[in-house]
Amino acid sequence: MIKFNNVTKIYSQSTVVLQDISFEIKEGEFVSVVGKSGVGKTTLTRLILGLEAPTSGEIYFKGENLNTADPAKIQEIRRKIGCIYQDYKLLPKKTVYENVAYIMQVEGKENEEIDREVPKVLEIIGLGGKINNFPDQLSGGEKQRLAIARALVNNPEIIIADEPTGNLDPYNTYEVISLLQKINKAGKTIILATHDREIINKLGKRVVTLENGKIIRDEQAGKFII
Repeated sequence: MIKFNNVTKIYSQSTVVLQDISFEIKEGEFVSVVGKSGVGKTTLTRLILGLEAPTSGEIYFKGENLNTADPAKIQEIRRKIGCIYQDYKLLPKKTVYENVAYIMQVEGKENEEIDREVPKVLEIIGLGGKINNFPDQLSGGEKQRLAIARALVNNPEIIIADEPTGNLDPYNTYEVISLLQKINKAGKTIILATHDREIINKLGKRVVTLENGKIIRDEQAGKFII
């Protein structure tokens, strides 16, 4: 589904963030990308989204070479990916319902579909009773669940979660990771970027470990070992 072929990313002043990275993520996998802060986890996710281009090497999404894809194709690919971030990226002046509906409106969905799908996804992630609340009336865990709802509502093929539990306490961390596992069991591909050792060691899923811009370990049912 996603393939990196000898990918290197160098920023200005010869800062090498990723160096000769090669790996593949298959449809339906749950893959954790781990490493210390600054090792290139976020850069890797931005490359998948086509928000940045590699300095060298190729990146493929379902056989499509992102290096040579035109802007329209890149936009089409992005619509197949839902993103969850550490800082939630919610719209503070919109309600829970409106935050999710807005994502569908941007994609040009009809009001009838929005009215049908938004309550459904909010019920799935446990916010069905708070549709009229604003983000500042939610707990940290509820804000992250709302962010997950926004990532899910357009039925993407892949969910990228970039440090989604960084601002959460252990209880809400468990709730968010459980939701991601549930989404994965429903058939979605999950890419989790994190430096939370406890999460990784409990998951028992595939772990790709980055260090100094390189993949030093890629294991099924892996552990957080650095």
